[in-house]
Amino acid sequence: MQAWQVHENGEPSEVMRLAQVEPPTPGDGQVLLRVRAANINFPDALLCRGQYQVRPPLPFTPGVEICAETEDGRRVIANPALPYGGFAEYAVADARGLLPAPDALDDAETAALHIGYQTGWFGLHRRAHLEAGETLLVHAAAGGVGSAAVQLGKAAGATVIGVVGGAEKAAVARELGCDVVVDRRGEDVVAAVKEATGGRGADVIYDPVGGEAYAQSAKLVAFEGRIVVVGFASGSIPSPALNHALVKNYAILGLHWGLYAAKNPGLIGRCHEELTELAARGAIKPLVSERVPLSGAATAVQKVADGRSTGRIAVVMEGAA
Repeated sequence: MQAWQVHENGEPSEVMRLAQVEPPTPGDGQVLLRVRAANINFPDALLCRGQYQVRPPLPFTPGVEICAETEDGRRVIANPALPYGGFAEYAVADARGLLPAPDALDDAETAALHIGYQTGWFGLHRRAHLEAGETLLVHAAAGGVGSAAVQLGKAAGATVIGVVGGAEKAAVARELGCDVVVDRRGEDVVAAVKEATGGRGADVIYDPVGGEAYAQSAKLVAFEGRIVVVGFASGSIPSPALNHALVKNYAILGLHWGLYAAKNPGLIGRCHEELTELAARGAIKPLVSERVPLSGAATAVQKVADGRSTGRIAVVMEGAA
């Protein structure tokens, strides 16, 4: 089979190599899956760089989220078991972690439904308890993680403010349904959000960026607001001032979605049922901005790593729906 392999750590476009290899052999409790589409996530770039919290042995195949087909023909969502990731014709995954693919979504959209939308659902509902009528601010609103949070926020009845970088991403954020869009490249984010909220700020702030975005969040969080820390795509990990959280009466909530698989796996299934229902009625639909063949995976991962993508980029195999 064909598979992308990383033999040394570095930038994706430099260290990913397409090779002809033997299909992986499933271990205990695992199944062999034929990959139909693989979604590209920022962690795939971090894996290539050796900067992710999980460091599979070299060589490994990146790709942490797929739509695949089981041996009996079922279409499923899976998180491949590294080192046999999803940028390949076949991958392996834990049998207990397979989820049914929603009928309402094609293979590329299905591959993009799992990590970003589960993270958004857990962040907004399990951690922040977002309520209808509240204001949600989403940093990097046109990106893969942010776009999912925007759609989930709108589905929950929130007013959504999206912060983006550039005119193209601003257009995408509006298309996603943001009520207010702030372009950080040409606007003062703090001033623009305060104006949009009458000086009150946002009840829930969804931050996959860190760095300066977090500093803005601390200035913009409303009384009894909640800042959900999802990641640090900026590469800068902030150090929150806890005295500031005390005097402004807000909460800082961390979210590591992957922990739920070990700590409370039943919630993942329940979340998937809700996401499937939302997809069926058209309330959410992953924004797949590009679909590339397997041969284009390395270039596409680099594009995500460089922050030049909007929505999701999916690697689509020949014959995918």
